[in-house]
Amino acid sequence: MVDFFSDSNLLAPARAVVESCPGGAFVLRSPDSLRPYARCIGEWLERWAQETPERTFLAERAGDDWFRLSYAQARQRVGSLAQSLLDLGLPAGKPLVVLSENDIDHALLSLAAMHVGIPVGTVSVAYSRNTGGGCARLRSILGVLEPGLLFVGDGDAYREAIAQVQPACPVLAARNAAAIPGALPLAGLYDREESPAVMAAFARIDGDTHARYLMTSGSSGGPKAVVNTQRMLCANQQAIAQCWRFLERREIVVLDWLPWSHTFGVNHNFNMVLRNGGTLYIDDGRPLPGQIERTLENLRAVRPTVFYNVPRGYEVLLPYLERDQELARALFGRLEMLFYAGASLPQNAWDRLKAVAARVRDRPLFLTTEWGATETAPALTNVHFELERPGNIGLPLPGIEIKFVPSGDKLEMRVRGESVFREYRNAAELTARSFDEEGFYRIGDAGYLLDPQRPELGIVFDGRVSEDFKLTTGTWVSVGTLRPRLVSALAPYAQDCVICGHNRDEIGALIYPTPALRALAGEAGASMGVDELAREPAVRLALCAGLQAMAHGYPASSQHAVRLLILDSPPSPEAGEITDKGYINQRQALSLRAAQVERLYAEPLDQAVILLAEVQGEPA
Repeated sequence: MVDFFSDSNLLAPARAVVESCPGGAFVLRSPDSLRPYARCIGEWLERWAQETPERTFLAERAGDDWFRLSYAQARQRVGSLAQSLLDLGLPAGKPLVVLSENDIDHALLSLAAMHVGIPVGTVSVAYSRNTGGGCARLRSILGVLEPGLLFVGDGDAYREAIAQVQPACPVLAARNAAAIPGALPLAGLYDREESPAVMAAFARIDGDTHARYLMTSGSSGGPKAVVNTQRMLCANQQAIAQCWRFLERREIVVLDWLPWSHTFGVNHNFNMVLRNGGTLYIDDGRPLPGQIERTLENLRAVRPTVFYNVPRGYEVLLPYLERDQELARALFGRLEMLFYAGASLPQNAWDRLKAVAARVRDRPLFLTTEWGATETAPALTNVHFELERPGNIGLPLPGIEIKFVPSGDKLEMRVRGESVFREYRNAAELTARSFDEEGFYRIGDAGYLLDPQRPELGIVFDGRVSEDFKLTTGTWVSVGTLRPRLVSALAPYAQDCVICGHNRDEIGALIYPTPALRALAGEAGASMGVDELAREPAVRLALCAGLQAMAHGYPASSQHAVRLLILDSPPSPEAGEITDKGYINQRQALSLRAAQVERLYAEPLDQAVILLAEVQGEPA
């Protein structure tokens, strides 16, 4: 097992350069230049198919066993699929759009498309499952992407969605193609023999070639397609490897469920495995009731060396790790890096992960993170040093500049570099508004140096500029700071929360309950309505204790909540309330839950509201 913090061959030294700008702004960058990187991601596949042809590249569950594909096998199949795509004569500039979940067919078809210069757009499966209203969201997304070919994993599963949107392009299905009228079976595309036309098309790819179109809507508004070029993807992985040097020195084994419709799952995790010749086991489990058990089984089988997740995923996983020593060994036994992203990890979850790891390993856990966005392919900063607590997002990657601009009582972060996007698809006006006069992308996040005199200690994330609000006292509330603190204070009873209080006298929160909160009401708690649940003395006492603990630690009125209301439904990805990576969209959630916000502050007091001032479960 490796101690990452004592070997400079594994982690780059923490260094940063600060350049002052007029008006109190400054730019932070790495002193290391970005080294040469691949022309396109297909070069990674070509390399490993030659250098390590027998090494497993991709694996997925096949009953109780795993179906594995080596790099050489993957390259052969990519060649056949690429030839078939060329033979289909798809319209120039039109992408392959994928509606399906992560699996090997999805991976190979995407790699084949990009191998011959066809961009790929993967859409969250949530939009295909939500067929009410004629799949309005999916229809809108396809209108932006303008697919030349649509791929689904299973004709039966996507039949209704396809019938609703009626795409004006061919449909390709990996299984049960007959369920969709006119759909082509994927199996026939694997049978083609690769011709010299594939490598001729491959040779024409350059850094400006469009690789992926990933969807984002920001905090509000309609769907936008972010153009990810080959340059962006390759430059980003090169920069990451210069910070996490172990990626080029160790054989990495990854078990991952994160969706390829999101930049975290595909541009970060999938590309990191491919760029560094690692092995990816596709996790068919999820951090959800009834599905987490599959992830536990997969962890025992794979014993990963690198593990990625979102904070909510770790919170679901932790109770199992804490009571099962063998499971903890399976995760932490040979683990070299535990990574979280998508949202800030609550302090409570951080402490519990460290404690479980310490029980089964002798050396410190490398628990780390990065900060980025769909528009940045994705990483902008990287933690390549030991952290004492969550909140620090690290230092700029080589080739990335971060400009800190005063904005109210915060510093807005703007970014520039080779992995930062240059355009939204077919949206010139929106693109222009996204950059400042110096070409820095206005990402919308805030941050500050942990110690201005020692910039190498890293950047502290300070929330979304647009999410913050003022109380009627004129005091600013930092939602990005407050939310994880509240979730941690309420642990293990709140899955997440929505911070309220704009133009109010005090801060309140809407909370998404966990099974642990319902368990406080006994067996009946599992089926109780949330208003009935809120009247249970044990429930009120537990949540009140969390509020009081937070108020004790953060006494300022802008730093703790004084009232709570339990929500009756989980966050909805379909409605944009939560992203694929598990981050609550505060603005959208406040809009969707407007009626609950009114109840939270109603006078006379709604009996379902839990107050900071309660004692022994009774209102003070």
